Amino acid sequence: MNRRELVSMVGAMGAGAALGTSQAIADGHGKGNDNKPMAPLGNHHLHFCGIHCAKKDPRIQIVTQHYCGMVGEGMHQCLLYDSVGKGARLLGVEYIISDDIFRKLPDMEKPYWHPHTYEVLGGGLIAPTMKPDEEMAFMKGLLLTWGKTWHTWPDPTTPVPMGEPMLMWSLMGDGQDDPKVFAARDKEFGVKTADIRKKRIEVIGYEVPAVPQPKNVKVIGRQWTATGEDKPTPKKN
Repeated sequence: MNRRELVSMVGAMGAGAALGTSQAIADGHGKGNDNKPMAPLGNHHLHFCGIHCAKKDPRIQIVTQHYCGMVGEGMHQCLLYDSVGKGARLLGVEYIISDDIFRKLPDMEKPYWHPHTYEVLGGGLIAPTMKPDEEMAFMKGLLLTWGKTWHTWPDPTTPVPMGEPMLMWSLMGDGQDDPKVFAARDKEFGVKTADIRKKRIEVIGYEVPAVPQPKNVKVIGRQWTATGEDKPTPKKN
């Protein structure tokens, strides 16, 4: 993937943030040609890692590897895996749209879409294959986007996918995370969530959101605050 493609990808997410070329992402990916049997797989070259929780029960939290590609203006689609290993299990899918697209959705559709604001600012989302400046630019572009996520393999410890697909959600405020899940993710990728959080607040210029987890699956997500005008809080000096 060249620089123009990567910039276009992030810009379409909503913030227009510029990214430099990421050789770690591009190597070995995106080589499928149009109208070839394997072409769709070649579009999933953008990798990042997040921690999903079930909307019906936020105590269910799963480290999830995203492999994404653009499918239209302001929209990406992602294949979700439980690891970055060769034998990774396909957990489900996620669709990511810009804030402009989300605002135009009918209210009956909006409860399926979770915000990415806390995940970005709180350090829940990381892009291990990107260089630091590329990752920061990418996270700025992802900040105001929304995701619709279904895990068709709800419990990756089972030998085969069991039960109904599970609608996943995002952590949206402090105290909602499972420390053990975050500790395992940080150890695997050699990062520290607290350091990531501090850096992103400094660079992006906003405090982390404070939104409670939804009381039921019909609640429409909010990006920044629980009540009042849903707008960010500037970084404290």
